[in-house]
Amino acid sequence: MGKRLTQIATRTGDNGTTGLGDNTRVSKDSLRVHAMGDVDELNSQIGVLLCEDMPPGVRELLVEIQHQLFNLGGELSIPGFELLKAQALLALDQALEQYNAELPRLQEFILPAGNRPASQAHVCRTVARRAERSVVALGAAESLKDTPRQYLNRLSDLMFVLARVLNRMNGGDDVYWKSERLARGEAE
Repeated sequence: MGKRLTQIATRTGDNGTTGLGDNTRVSKDSLRVHAMGDVDELNSQIGVLLCEDMPPGVRELLVEIQHQLFNLGGELSIPGFELLKAQALLALDQALEQYNAELPRLQEFILPAGNRPASQAHVCRTVARRAERSVVALGAAESLKDTPRQYLNRLSDLMFVLARVLNRMNGGDDVYWKSERLARGEAE
């Protein structure tokens, strides 16, 4: 890839535009830039999550996800280019199956809470959903491959599962929603 970042403060964005990987310039409020920013924020939130204690397998998975999110961001920054491969999506599916199999079946809704790592995983889940919405909006306006949207959808599901895994570290559990209707025994 060579030397990509030789100068950080170029001032070329002072006019409200930013450069894409294909050397075109677009408005900083374009759908593409929103999608890129949401993916970048998600990657940063996963970085915060990685500051927490967690099982080594979860840590390794999250580091790999960060690399794949960087690929996704790169793909978004170069219209028509593909960096995120189908194998990355398959890896999420396998992780979802593995970690979900270890969890008890949910009987009711859970709150985005618990210990600090689980709570941060829930933040990552919600940012992944926002990034997915941004990619869907971009895909409605421009031609995009399916993999970025599918990856973000699976990743948000995986972050939910990982939050549950992280809540169980050291004997913890999920924080269950106290539905008044369920407490009264009313049918849904």
